[in-house]
Amino acid sequence: MPRHRAAHGFTLIEILVVVAIIAITAGLASLAFETDDRGSVAREAKRFAGALEHASARAQWRGETIGVSADGDGWRFWQRPAELNRWQPLTEDDVLGAHRLPSGIIAAPLTFAGQALPANSIVPLRASGRNEPFAFAIIGKDARAVLSADPLNRVTVSASSATSPP
Repeated sequence: MPRHRAAHGFTLIEILVVVAIIAITAGLASLAFETDDRGSVAREAKRFAGALEHASARAQWRGETIGVSADGDGWRFWQRPAELNRWQPLTEDDVLGAHRLPSGIIAAPLTFAGQALPANSIVPLRASGRNEPFAFAIIGKDARAVLSADPLNRVTVSASSATSPP
């Protein structure tokens, strides 16, 4: 009667399957952790655009003046009560609260009424709804998005490469 030996170890096919699975998993992990920030810039630009439209609508609904500023690592909305006649941080609205951007992404003011804006300028959103056109930029290492608001308070987002001029 022939004697069969018990199998010990793995076959070459089994080893190749495991190596292929590990290679595929490593490839997917490297794509997930890639430093390309285009998606983050686009997401933050859409979030900022929505907040700007909300702020414009709130200013009209409540008959108040709201301002917006970008300070590099985020943006903030302001209110200007008539009795104080100075800007104060807007804190009671979750959408318009101060927002910090992810690391490596910055927000910057670009223009107001056709003129360049210095950093930390506050752009007013009037209760009348008649606002001057303005623009802000969200900038990452690999991408840039420009948010432009027209006099009717419509905000558009246009994306470009980070190396494009402002």
